[in-house]
Amino acid sequence: MKSGAPVSNGTEPMRAGPIGPPPGAPRARVVAGLNLVAALVIVGLMLLPLYWAVVTSLKTLQQSYAIPSSLVPPTPTFAAYSEVLHTQGGALATSLVIAVGATLLSLLIAVPAAFALASFRFRITGIVTLVLLVTQTIPGIVLGISFFKIFADVHLLNSYPGLIIADSTYCVPFDILVIRAFMIGLPHELIEAARVDGASNLGALLRVVVPLSRPAILAAALFSFLFAWGDFLFALTLTTSDAVVPMSLSIYKYLGEYTSQWPDLMAAAIFAAIPSGILLVLVQRGIRGGIATAGLKG
Repeated sequence: MKSGAPVSNGTEPMRAGPIGPPPGAPRARVVAGLNLVAALVIVGLMLLPLYWAVVTSLKTLQQSYAIPSSLVPPTPTFAAYSEVLHTQGGALATSLVIAVGATLLSLLIAVPAAFALASFRFRITGIVTLVLLVTQTIPGIVLGISFFKIFADVHLLNSYPGLIIADSTYCVPFDILVIRAFMIGLPHELIEAARVDGASNLGALLRVVVPLSRPAILAAALFSFLFAWGDFLFALTLTTSDAVVPMSLSIYKYLGEYTSQWPDLMAAAIFAAIPSGILLVLVQRGIRGGIATAGLKG
């Protein structure tokens, strides 16, 4: 063997081949595409009623009864919106007062109650929680009939306080459960530290627990507002005159026995949905910021 000749050990060196897609990649792309299509179809179906409401609100009364109905308004008009602005302003203000009042009253009761159930050991805590859950299953019509008799005796029919109290009785149990579940997860050492610094239970609640529980409180406030804003059953049961007419009940008047004002009805429904949508966006940002703050403080 000549010196300097390469020595072979009987094996060929491994050569790197072209890197291809991992096994199953085409199938994963197909599944992802199908999921995207399914999501778009579901979103489209969910937005279809909103689109139909907008289209109908831009039609005239005659066009809304045309058969077959057009998917695009033939001659778009804002007459329905103008009519709603002139006739439903008072109803919108009434709904706003009732919704804000019910939200504030519900949180005023729910936050301290949730703090007590989360921070203190009671033998009846489990029973109270079970009772709160059971109250969510009571049909609203049962409560409405009972409230009618009680409010008639105390002269709360056709009044703002009556509707605010009625809506709050449905919101308070849910708010307590939501806020309590969040407060249980808060570090107990923070509350103890506040008490060591001389804070009372109320001081610890206001200075420590409430700021940390901001996401849960905002979520409960959103639920309370949306329920009171869209409540129809209590508004129909506890009002016998036009003294207090919320938006949900006022919209119902567009439906007649023989004919219905569909353009005006849809325009009023869109107006009623705008405050809820704005509040949802604002509260969503607050919940995200509150969760981040709570995580840093915790």
